[in-house]
Amino acid sequence: VSKGVQNVLDYLQNEYPDMDVIGISGNFCSDKKPSAVNWIEGRGKSVVCEAIITEEVVKKVLKTEVAALVELNMLKNLTGSAMAGALGGFNAHASNIVSAVFIATGQDPAQNIESSHCITMMEAVNDGKDLHISV
Repeated sequence: VSKGVQNVLDYLQNEYPDMDVIGISGNFCSDKKPSAVNWIEGRGKSVVCEAIITEEVVKKVLKTEVAALVELNMLKNLTGSAMAGALGGFNAHASNIVSAVFIATGQDPAQNIESSHCITMMEAVNDGKDLHISV
C-alpha cells in the first residue's frame, strides 16, 4: 500500500508542483506498535491453538500440578495483565514464539508486536486430571 501511495503522490507532485507532501502514513495502522485498533480489528494472520496436556506430563515434565497452572494463569496472565492495562497481551509471552519463527524465516522481527495480542486460557478437564490450554 505504501508503494502505491508513493506512486500516486509522485504523480500528483508532477501535476501540482507546489503541493507539499508531509507523509505517506498517518500511523493509524500502528505498524510495529501495540494498539487497540489492531487488537479489535486484527492485523496479519490470526491463529487459534489448543492442546490437552495429560496429568502425567504436567507432573513429570512441567514439575507442577494442573490446578496450580490454572490458578497461575488466572492470577498472572489474566488478572496481572488486566491490572497492567495490557492491550490484549493476556498471555505467556506468545510473541517470543512468533519472533523465533520470524527470525528463522527471514521476516522482520520488529513486526512481532501484534503477536503479543493473545489470550492464554487454561482449565482442568477430565475430572480435573488433565490441562486444556488454548491461545
